[in-house]
Amino acid sequence: MHQEPILVNVSLIGNKHINRGTPCEDASCTLSRDGVSVVCVADGAGGSKYTHARFGAKCAVECVADLLCKHFDAFYFENRESISRSLLVTAVHSSMADLLVEHELDGLERLSCTLLFVAVKGDLVLAGHIGDGMICRVSSHGISPLTLPANGENASSTYFVTFPNAQEYLRFIRTTTDDTHAFVLMTDGVEEMVYDSSTQLIRPVVARLAELAAKGKEEAEEELAATINKFVIGAGQNTDDASVGILYLPTTPTPDFSSLPDTKEKVTRNHEDTIRAVQMEWVPKVKHAQEILKKINCQKSADSDKVECSVDTAASSEETDVVETKQETPKETVPAHETKVANKETQEPEVPKERDSGKKVPLWAFLLMSGAFVTTAIALILVLI
Repeated sequence: MHQEPILVNVSLIGNKHINRGTPCEDASCTLSRDGVSVVCVADGAGGSKYTHARFGAKCAVECVADLLCKHFDAFYFENRESISRSLLVTAVHSSMADLLVEHELDGLERLSCTLLFVAVKGDLVLAGHIGDGMICRVSSHGISPLTLPANGENASSTYFVTFPNAQEYLRFIRTTTDDTHAFVLMTDGVEEMVYDSSTQLIRPVVARLAELAAKGKEEAEEELAATINKFVIGAGQNTDDASVGILYLPTTPTPDFSSLPDTKEKVTRNHEDTIRAVQMEWVPKVKHAQEILKKINCQKSADSDKVECSVDTAASSEETDVVETKQETPKETVPAHETKVANKETQEPEVPKERDSGKKVPLWAFLLMSGAFVTTAIALILVLI
């Protein structure tokens, strides 16, 4: 029989906001109901444009905690991850709509925030993360990242759950509690102090913070708040708000703190190996595949309808130009604007142009009829990016 997890959460104002006389923009919550335990943290966006971010952060964590307690199985066992991600984001946006009326706001952008959550039911784990911050897994063997910070073009930009296309940036993880002692969630105010991105090292203190939960929720939250205030917020005059959430599994093996590493070698990266490079490498191969599929399906159509069908070289050339044009002007990543602020402009999806009646069946129709979904998916990604 499973013992109920111990849930701990604190959200503390940083010196940056104390000195400015502004409120804490972080939020966190825990909820246990119907055999499901959830911990959520969120970081409200900074900057003058995001006037009510603290309300958005609070709304987001409460909405997700309630949603996953009610519908854990629906989200965990749904294989179409895109639907799960879209539904969760839609639920958050819908919950925020009342705030727009209550505070007379002109859009969700005012409520911008990141979001991190972990939900556990029995042995099953459902986690999600959009934006910066971090989720760590503590086991008997040490500490490992479940999710890493996601930033835009630089460390001062990130992604928010309030984006119109937020589901594209939401990382969704389904796993189990096997070999797990605790999950530790943190906003960037804490993450920046305990995680070294150059080496991918998570400092051993994270495991020690998790172990505070063994004392029970009330005592653990008091000691956790004191520790964060002293060593994180007290580390400087411009420290950010700080939130930590812990989901602790009692009776599971505790790591050997003396064996946890506090140094690692720097990660080496080939900066020339980018998704852009992969896309360009595959452009000619995709074009070649398009022509093959077009000829095959054209022949199938001709055999079926007893009419002559030939490859439309003009159309083929036009589509090739589209591919090349798209590759020359790829979508931009979310650029930096202010601290923890990301550009909210999004591109409208392209609407395929209708072909005049009497012209040959378009390429997308041939591909759909052929059932060549893998090749089609690669082609569409290259065209749309």
